[in-house]
Amino acid sequence: MKPEFSVSLMCMDFLDIKHQIEILDQNMDGYHIDIMDGHYCKNITLSPDFMKACARMAKKPMDVHLMTTNPNDWIDACAAAGAAMISPHAETINTDCFRTLNRIRDAGCQVGVTLNPATPLSYCKHYLNRIDVLTLMTVDVGFAGQPFITEILDKIAEAKRLREENGWHYKIMIDGSCNKKTFKRLYEAGADVFILGSSGLFSLDVDLQTACDKMKAQFEEETGVKP
Repeated sequence: MKPEFSVSLMCMDFLDIKHQIEILDQNMDGYHIDIMDGHYCKNITLSPDFMKACARMAKKPMDVHLMTTNPNDWIDACAAAGAAMISPHAETINTDCFRTLNRIRDAGCQVGVTLNPATPLSYCKHYLNRIDVLTLMTVDVGFAGQPFITEILDKIAEAKRLREENGWHYKIMIDGSCNKKTFKRLYEAGADVFILGSSGLFSLDVDLQTACDKMKAQFEEETGVKP
């Protein structure tokens, strides 16, 4: 499977949104939209209104990461704003997960689910056959720039093994500290989609096109795979 790259827009320069999206459209596979409610994690980031503005110019799909205590409050608004895929946290949907996953599908979006670093894969094992994307956090939720949690590599490998043994089809997406220092380990463990933020993209150069070129060169250098 060819590696894919989704850009975390919470890390972009908000004074230069239009120009940056024009560049990212030419270099990346999608946009990662972090929605935090200030309750599930102590931060507030993007919103469905922000998504609507981006959808007017972005040519690549938006995937939504719901870091919210009540994800069902956000599904319809995010779908209406242009989400291609919506991922609530497994930890927030345990009491009504099948209704929630069905609601995302009925809204016309691909279905994802996200696991915090300390949450075992077994927590969502009984519905892995129903999802399109499994997002594994390699940092704790809430803030960009956190250090990589190496213990997650075993979880990535386990997710890949379960997918192969059962014939499931979900992609394995990695959220947190995807950069030159981790590309090789993540790719070899089984990652399919890499979410790029500050360390993996935006801090590489003040010129975003140059930063994109550097990221691609770093990924190929570390993994031997051309993006």
